[in-house]
Amino acid sequence: MKVSILLPTLNEEEGIGVTIDSIKKEEFEKRGWELEIVIVDGNSTDRTREIAKEKGAKIIIEPRKGYGRAYKTGLAKVDGDVIVTGDADGTYPFDKAHEYVDLLLKENLDFITTNRFAELKHGAMSFKHFVGNFILSFTLRLLYGIKLKDSQSGMWIIRREALKKIKPLEEFHDGMPFSEEIKIEMFKKVKAKEIPSCLYRRKGVAKIQSWEDGWRNLKFLIKYRFSS
Repeated sequence: MKVSILLPTLNEEEGIGVTIDSIKKEEFEKRGWELEIVIVDGNSTDRTREIAKEKGAKIIIEPRKGYGRAYKTGLAKVDGDVIVTGDADGTYPFDKAHEYVDLLLKENLDFITTNRFAELKHGAMSFKHFVGNFILSFTLRLLYGIKLKDSQSGMWIIRREALKKIKPLEEFHDGMPFSEEIKIEMFKKVKAKEIPSCLYRRKGVAKIQSWEDGWRNLKFLIKYRFSS
């Protein structure tokens, strides 16, 4: 079996090395899994690609802007039987990635998303982001009946075959709403589960535009509910 770890990047020279180093490659080897690490880079102007390459990652350059656009490109190009995603800023627990894949296989799941609120480390999320995430998660639960505690988490474990059971990737949103949209699709169409996880303090400067992205995500949830 092959596992692909997929990381969207844009000027993440402070976090990309830490993120890749946290992956316990020996645990993948112990299980007999082939491992590839792939970054989808949005034309970084710092040393992100250089550091990633030094750490053994494959590089895909995606000049078109957008969080969702990066994932749409990356998910279509990696070839792992299981794909693990997350940000390249040191916030997600990639040291547990092998355990999450174990769980996916053991419980015969197609998709896992992680709940960062189960263990927020000191300084990992501002109060403003905490409130925004609470509102968005509540709205998703209310509108879609999906019992998610963290609708915005970007760490997912995806069985490749599951991507064939949802709508085509190119029909997904190019921006931040992609994170909500893929969860809605997966929970509606395949065997999916949310598991407790954690969030560490970020390395480097955040790219998210709090109010702008939050409002865009909220509008998407409402519009998508009544148009899909």
